[in-house]
Amino acid sequence: MASYVFGRCFSALVTLFVVAAIIFVATEVLPGDVATAVLGRDATPKRLAALRAQLQLDRPASARYMDWLYAFVQGDWGYSLARPKQAILPLIGERVRNTLWLSGIAGVIGVLLSLLLGVVAGLKRNTWFDTLVSTLSLIGMSLPEFVIGSLLMLLFGVIWALLPAVTIVQPQATFTALFPSMILPAVTLVIVMVAYILRMVRSSVIDVAHSDYVQMAYLKGVPHRRVVWHHIIPNALIPTINAIALTVAWLIGGVVVVETVFNFPGIGRLLTSAVSDRDLPLVQALGLVGAVFYIGINIVADIATLWLTPRLRTQYWRVADE
Repeated sequence: MASYVFGRCFSALVTLFVVAAIIFVATEVLPGDVATAVLGRDATPKRLAALRAQLQLDRPASARYMDWLYAFVQGDWGYSLARPKQAILPLIGERVRNTLWLSGIAGVIGVLLSLLLGVVAGLKRNTWFDTLVSTLSLIGMSLPEFVIGSLLMLLFGVIWALLPAVTIVQPQATFTALFPSMILPAVTLVIVMVAYILRMVRSSVIDVAHSDYVQMAYLKGVPHRRVVWHHIIPNALIPTINAIALTVAWLIGGVVVVETVFNFPGIGRLLTSAVSDRDLPLVQALGLVGAVFYIGINIVADIATLWLTPRLRTQYWRVADE
């Protein structure tokens, strides 16, 4: 097990190095000039030359990439171009806190609700409950996040005016102050999450319920409740771990859209503003932070799947011994 964890961590570091290179190259090939975008109307040949020298744009891209990556690892993430004298690390830190609050609430509620509805729908296949849940999940999968968010904003923020339609508090606000503004974005994320995970759980429950060992348990006279709790549910949830992990990792991209719609002060809203301001250091840092979260979640899911599945552990150890 330790060798597997070490191998996954090593491959994650290699992947992260490649992703960092892609992020750096992608920001480098963006059309336009960074110095011109930053200075705007104040751009003069002298100021442009000074800013390019300050940003080290006159150096080779490979040298700037290695310096940027080394500084990132050391915790020196530089300063924002659109926010003079604003260090990137504390700026991202307060936004990550807000996004973790939002995605944490949505993730916990979404996963638990998906497991509950998916298991019940799978056990009650072809009933009215299964039909209703499956239809609603298809609708949730068909609608983009910004459409769901806009509908919730219209209903609960404008027509009925029960909740804030957009966030107007500062990014430094406490959890209590931000909570009313989190409800509609969190509900939007929950709807999309449930739509995807629920169908995976339902299909897995149906497959396990028709497996040979479950049928054998019934033939041996094992009570239905015991079969469900000790055979169907544990074995049905294991294949869905990776699907849940991918959906939770999707929150990294989903919050960009949702936070933009609701003007929520998280990393998604910060990323859109950084791209519009052509703030390349901030865009690069946010991209790398997102990659770290995504890779980390997948590593945890792989280790959990291996640990919870004895058959996979046996196969891995057999291959490792050979």
